[in-house]
Amino acid sequence: MLLEIDVTDGANSPLTVNRIFDLLDQPRDITGVFTAGQDGEDTWCRVTGWSSLGPCAARSARSEDSGEGVILLVYGGGEGIRLQPWDSTEEWDLDNPNQWGEACLMLDKDAPVEYWVPGTPR
Repeated sequence: MLLEIDVTDGANSPLTVNRIFDLLDQPRDITGVFTAGQDGEDTWCRVTGWSSLGPCAARSARSEDSGEGVILLVYGGGEGIRLQPWDSTEEWDLDNPNQWGEACLMLDKDAPVEYWVPGTPR
């Protein structure tokens, strides 16, 4: 399945990304990912997708990447994804200095993620 990521730099993401990914899995909604935090150290982070209307679903799926082989793609809405420390209970907010945005993440194919189970609170 082909997926186009088209995110323009703006209030959430400092980067523009326009790429087509060849997904190897059915995408799944996620609520957390183990990745680099604001200090550059790998840590658990809460994640949400970001759209022009605010928070939306964040998803992950394994994908082919010509330079890296198989990766784990983490993506969200038209404005990318938003992250914050795992133990944070703050609402998602573009003005919060404890949160940061990315167009998407391309991680090791075995990077751990936290899945959201439909029917349970996020």
